[in-house]
Amino acid sequence: MNKKMLVACDPHETRIAILDDDRLTEIFIERRHQGSVVGNIYQGRVKRVLPGMQAAFIDIGLGRDAFLYVSEVSSQRFDFDGDDEENDGVEPTEEPEERSIDELLKVGQELRVQVVKDALANKGARVTTQITLPGRHLVLLPGEPHLGISRRIEDEEERTRLRELLEPLQPPGHGLIVRTAGAQATTEEFSKDLTYLTRLWERILRGSDKVRAPVLVHHDLDLALRVVRDYFSEEFSVLWVDGEETYERILDFVDQVQPELVSRVRLGDNQLMDRFGIESEIEAALETKVWLKSGGHIVIHPTEALVAIDVNTGRYVGRHNLEDTVLTTNLEAVKEIVRQIRLRNLGGIIVIDLIDMLEPAHREEVFQALEEELAKDRARNKVLNISEFGLVEITRKRTRPSLERLLTQPCPHCRGVGRIKSLNTISMEIRRQLLDQRGRFVGREVLLRVHPDVSQALQREQRPILDELEQELDTAILLQSDPQLHHERFDILEM
Repeated sequence: MNKKMLVACDPHETRIAILDDDRLTEIFIERRHQGSVVGNIYQGRVKRVLPGMQAAFIDIGLGRDAFLYVSEVSSQRFDFDGDDEENDGVEPTEEPEERSIDELLKVGQELRVQVVKDALANKGARVTTQITLPGRHLVLLPGEPHLGISRRIEDEEERTRLRELLEPLQPPGHGLIVRTAGAQATTEEFSKDLTYLTRLWERILRGSDKVRAPVLVHHDLDLALRVVRDYFSEEFSVLWVDGEETYERILDFVDQVQPELVSRVRLGDNQLMDRFGIESEIEAALETKVWLKSGGHIVIHPTEALVAIDVNTGRYVGRHNLEDTVLTTNLEAVKEIVRQIRLRNLGGIIVIDLIDMLEPAHREEVFQALEEELAKDRARNKVLNISEFGLVEITRKRTRPSLERLLTQPCPHCRGVGRIKSLNTISMEIRRQLLDQRGRFVGREVLLRVHPDVSQALQREQRPILDELEQELDTAILLQSDPQLHHERFDILEM
């Protein structure tokens, strides 16, 4: 696969695009004033302990208290066969010892925590006391003496080789995860990574011993270096960088962690994103409807509880019969759906409403195609089989805001619901209010201040309402257009 990475930095934001066969599949955007804090380590102070929720609020100095679950405090055993966006995943293999949060934490207590999820619109950051320090090939787990390997390394011989190679290198009292990038790595490469990570942990310990909470004790790499560390590999044919300063930093970083890929890092111009059509792709990713090449389309509706994705045949009428048309549309749709999930960074529960398929073999074919596409996604996900109603449920780990939340804000006209009242509805509301207040207007004219669209409607298709009101009130109604008014708002004034 021909993969490219584009990095563009300016004084206000950093944008990183990943392309598969010249199609945008993932985009990372970080504004200077709203950068991610995932991976940062803080010396925090317990503000509130909530036994009823088995959680605590921790002051880490970010304005809004962070949230800490009891499962993130108590010691756990881990299955390191996971793989997620940040550090190849750590999933608990057994239930943690049942200890109440108020037995573990007390108000005013200081503790070292790491952010695992950025704050969202109505939630503070989520933190854990189980620190993970990712390198290029390894993840160090301070205080968790376990050894694991990314499940994406599937070859059993390679997994055995890695275990045998790492066992003598494992630091006493600490654990290690072999990242996907660690496949085929040598002892020298692992040793270099491990030396860097253990020294980093020692610096963090020394730093946290000298400060009082709440305070930042370790800042993770900036977005550009973090994405290069986690994503850039032999699969990429080139890494284009817009900006000489960022280019030099990335070049030095790649020379330290992946010297064999230095020749693929190239300096681009300030039109890098435009040249690859990234701006138009981002605009399209904010739309509700996504057209497929066949003429079908998918509709994406993020809600508070889940993301609903609907598949439709649209303009595609097929060539042979309905079942073949449905199969072709669904197969094309699942590929585009996964691309959109990655591009928009959709997370939580995702429900896909496929077009109903009668043939079991067709259902299986579509489901396998969906699994193959999801396997390309670095974020941890789980998918359930297609239900009898043609629904597919997916859960996907979310550690940062979706593209929609990052780039948009609620509409001031619809207040974020996505709909506004129709002109007919507003006209009927005006009618009801005027009739309710008919006693006010005896012998006086009425001035109705409305949005221009409403004014136009009252003078045209809704004219019978205006005529009725003038007759019922026995007075003249004057219309005044005000483009500054909210579409749904109107003022009734006496003259």
